[in-house]
Parts: sequence; C-alpha cells; structure tokens
Amino acid sequence: MRSELPVMNNTPVAIVTGASRGLGAAVACWLGKVGAAVTLIARSEEKLNETGDEVRRLGGEPLVCRADVSQYDACRKAVDKTLDRFGRIDAVVNNAGIVQPISAIARTDPAEWRYNIEVNLIGPFNLIRAATAALSRQNGRIVNVSSGAANLALETVSAYCTSKAALNHFTRVLDAEETEVTALTVRPGVVDTNMQAVLRNENDNAMPAEQIAYYRQLKDRGELEPPSIPARSIAWLALYAPREFSGRFLDYDDDRIRNPALEVFGESFSS
Repeated sequence: MRSELPVMNNTPVAIVTGASRGLGAAVACWLGKVGAAVTLIARSEEKLNETGDEVRRLGGEPLVCRADVSQYDACRKAVDKTLDRFGRIDAVVNNAGIVQPISAIARTDPAEWRYNIEVNLIGPFNLIRAATAALSRQNGRIVNVSSGAANLALETVSAYCTSKAALNHFTRVLDAEETEVTALTVRPGVVDTNMQAVLRNENDNAMPAEQIAYYRQLKDRGELEPPSIPARSIAWLALYAPREFSGRFLDYDDDRIRNPALEVFGESFSS
C-alpha cells in the first residue's frame, strides 16, 4: 500500500537515469543540494550507491534503483518504488545513453544498433510511459537529454544520431498529448564524460581519423564542459521549466536557463 505523503509538501521528487556517473550523477547532486528526493537509476549499483551517498551528504534523500532502462518492467518497478517511498513524482530526467556502436552502417552489428535505440529512445519512452499518470497529477516535468548530434550527420555513429533525433520528435509528440506535463529536450553541450573518452580512444579504424582528432583536440584544448555545468541547467529545468518550454529543444547555456540555474544552485555543490 502506498504512503500518503512520505515527503514534505514542498520537497520535490525526481527520477534521474544514468545517475551512476557523469552528467546524471551531477544532476542528482544539484537536486540533492536543494533537498530533493531523488530516485537514482543505472545498471551499476556500486556507483549508484556512491552517488546516493553524495546526494544524502548534500541534503537530499536518495533512492537507489538498479535497472536497465531498455526494459519496461524495470522502469515500471522503479516508478512504483518511487511512489511507495516518496508518494509522488514531480520530475523525470532521462539522461541514460550510449554512443556505441561506432561503425559504418554497412558494417554495424544489427544487435548493437538496436540496443542503442533501446537505451537512448525506448528507455525514455519506458520511463515516461510508467510515470506519466503520476507526473500529470503534479503538473510535472520531463527533461530528455538529447545531443547536438540530433541535427548532424556524423559518420560511424548512426544509431546515436538517429536515436537523439527521434527523441527530440518524440518529445514534441509527448507535449502535444500530455498537456498537464512540461516535456522538453536539452542539448548538454560537449561534456567531459565517459562517452567522450570512448570517442577519443576509438582506434579500430571505424571512425574517420579527422573525427577522432577533433574529439581529442576538445580534450587537449580544455574545451569540454565539466558535467556539473550542464547538469545545473538540467536540474533547474527539472524543477522550474516553464510551460512555454514544453516541446522545445533547448541549449543548456541558454541565458533563460543558465542564469536562473546559477541563482538557485550557486557555483558548486558545496557552496
């Protein structure tokens, strides 16, 4: 039987996927800093527990859910656990994503290409499908983490580009259908995460040499954003995105997002 109000009325409740490291972990930490209850979802329970410890240290209340978002039942169970523990859901941040396979279309393993779509596109669908009723009750928010690759034709990462383009349009349809929920996609910029490391370290000749060189130069020149910067914008969107943002594909460094996010959260987790 679900609890009536297990959290304070003014305490936001959010679900963050891909929360074991990088961008997702940083989003969870910003939410923790303002005292949010945060359900953390990823496949690595050990890393999730580390994120949970940090969320708790910052003042939030974590709930760790080890799950593969490509599986609907896993997402449904995570939503049920969130409702059982916290009583409601105010926001969902679909951040979990993979870039692989890195291969020309003609040589790509079909199973690997399909799994990319299952994580990057079907994963957000699964969690949204499971959480929509709860989000509607709260006039909640959905932030789907997309990529500039949604608008680019990048060689050897066809599944990633395709999944992100589809995620953007899926979010537009979601906005048309779910008028009680604010749903948007966000471009997080080029972030210093494990995904960038995978691209830099590509060495099996699948990716054009100039493309690999570009990713390596980003790191060498210090042009990658630390995860905390775009994560702050994403956390603000999860809590405060206005209804007029719904259905849109927004940049993390848009002044309408970046400036109020800085006011709410400050410069760092500890400040």
